[in-house]
Parts: sequence; C-alpha cells; structure tokens
Amino acid sequence: MRAAEGWTDLVVTPERGVRVVDGLLTGLHEPEASHLLMLEAVAGRAAVDRAYGEALRGLYLWHEFGDVHLILPEEDAHTGHCDGNAQ
Repeated sequence: MRAAEGWTDLVVTPERGVRVVDGLLTGLHEPEASHLLMLEAVAGRAAVDRAYGEALRGLYLWHEFGDVHLILPEEDAHTGHCDGNAQ
C-alpha cells in the first residue's frame, strides 16, 4: 500500500474484495442499496444479512437520522479475495 492521489474507477464489491480494510463503521441503508456490496466485500453476505436482521428486529433507523453499526469480517472471510486486488 502506498499513498497516491487522483481519481479511480474501482468499485468495491464482494467479487473484487478488499486488501486493507478490517471493518467499517457505517449507517444503515435499504436492502437494495449498492452500498451493501461494499459491506459484503468486507464482512461477507451472511454477516451483513445477520446485522440487518438484528437492526430490523431492534427497530433501528435508516439514513442520516439513523443508527450506525460496526461491520467486521468473519474470521478469514475475505482471504480468498486478497490476491485478486493487486494492480
């Protein structure tokens, strides 16, 4: 990893994976939001589904007036993606 500046066209998705991020502090978004792909890239689909299920059961709020949650990966959840990120 090295510092750089400029624009990128890279999109974080579960298929692309992540190399450096160990977790995300994020707001809650609708189930169809593209933002969820980034969360799935970090934590895996099952963890995101569990987090959203708990948020719904707890009546958490959405968007800028809503609650925040910490998404952490399952142990070894994104190890398989790391090799495909080198550029």
